[in-house]
Amino acid sequence: MQILPNDPMLCLSVVNTRLRDHYANLEDLCEDLAVDKDALITKLGTIDYVYDESINQFV
Repeated sequence: MQILPNDPMLCLSVVNTRLRDHYANLEDLCEDLAVDKDALITKLGTIDYVYDESINQFV
C-alpha cells in the first residue's frame, strides 16, 4: 500500500476522496492502485471504519 498513506486517518481521507471522485467501488480502486483490498479494510478497521457499498465510502 505504498501509494496510500500509512497513517489510517490519512489513508481514510485519501481513499474516501478517491472513491467519491474516481471509482465506482472499492474493488476498482484496489485493482487500479494495486492495493490489497483485505489489508486496506483491516487498516481502516483499526480506526473503526467499515466500507459501505451502498454509498461507496468508508464510514
